[in-house]
Amino acid sequence: MRIFPIIAAIAVSFLMYMAIFERDALLDAVGMAQSAEPTDSQVADPAPNAVADAGLVKVVVQRSSAEPLESAVIVRGQTAAARQVDVQAETSAIVASPPLRKGARVAAGETLCELDAGTRGAARKEAEARRAEAGSRIPEAESRVVEAQARLDEAMIRFNAASKLGKEGYSSTTQVATAEATVAAARAGLSSAEAGLNAAKSGIEAADAAIAVTQAEIDRLTLTAPFAGLLESDTAELGSLLQKGSLCGRVIQLDPIKLVGFVPETEVDRVTLGAPAMARLAAGNREISGQVSFISRASDPSTRTFRVEIDVPNPDLSIRDGQTAEIGIAAAGVDAHLIPQSAMTLDDNGILGVRTIDENDVVAFNPVELVRDTPEGIWVVGLPETVTIIVLGQEYVTAGVTVAPTYRKVTQ
Repeated sequence: MRIFPIIAAIAVSFLMYMAIFERDALLDAVGMAQSAEPTDSQVADPAPNAVADAGLVKVVVQRSSAEPLESAVIVRGQTAAARQVDVQAETSAIVASPPLRKGARVAAGETLCELDAGTRGAARKEAEARRAEAGSRIPEAESRVVEAQARLDEAMIRFNAASKLGKEGYSSTTQVATAEATVAAARAGLSSAEAGLNAAKSGIEAADAAIAVTQAEIDRLTLTAPFAGLLESDTAELGSLLQKGSLCGRVIQLDPIKLVGFVPETEVDRVTLGAPAMARLAAGNREISGQVSFISRASDPSTRTFRVEIDVPNPDLSIRDGQTAEIGIAAAGVDAHLIPQSAMTLDDNGILGVRTIDENDVVAFNPVELVRDTPEGIWVVGLPETVTIIVLGQEYVTAGVTVAPTYRKVTQ
């Protein structure tokens, strides 16, 4: 049997008994007992605040000073292609080119679908032949006009001479009438020649119109990309028939890409064109930045929100169309106070605010407006530049009451 553990247990039990039940005797034994009645020199004066604070509610307060806070308008939105177009056929024809596959990059003006010309080339040649024929008639018609004009001039000379001789009695009335009839015939010939010239010119214009129509029809056979971008769908298959309005292919432009969000009517006045903006994409928490390029002047009738667009560079096309994003648009900063969430309270009218004390420790209620919520606390506006806020015990006091404050050091 081991005797030392038993002795140690007995000793510990004795010491515990003396410490609990015979504490005074133990203190007297070691010379640490104090006199039951303190002397006058041992009676301490009461603390100055002990009398002053008698009957006052004790609260914990902290001093706060306003600090500049960068403000932002936060909205949820999504990415959108800068441009998107469905390239459609403007005429009916058979596809004569192999298809381009979706995902391919295309340059502006690059051919997407080439259609079979059919008889359109022959129609153009026929219109050109008519143009040439009409053009060949112009010199002959012009010469006829010149000839008719000369005959008219000659007839007018003879008519004037006959008229003058008739007045002097050297020419008969019959000769004058004959000269007048010759003038009328010359004028009719001139009118006919001019009509022939105009008809020749009209033939040229009609031929030019036919050439333009056939050329436009031929131009419609080549469907090209209106801008540089990506093919979002395969182009029409070789040998397929495209009717007027049929889809050749869809092209989208992703550089730059747009961020589209809808700002509430209470915040839209804080957004300005050209304002910098940051966004966090839902996929991978990637952060991107850009500038506000558009602010709608008309609200959505169902949500009363305003469309805002932000241009974001996307040279590598890594940002896709339709990705969800949380957007923060920079707005004018404000001077705000960072306070604990627990300091917030309501007055009798249900108004949100904080209770403060002045230099005389008198309580007052100050309405505030919440600006931002952070893990360190909440940023509020509506308070003076420097203020003492009750952070503990504000629910037990009302405005106009004097309190006994204990100041808490602010650690940020």
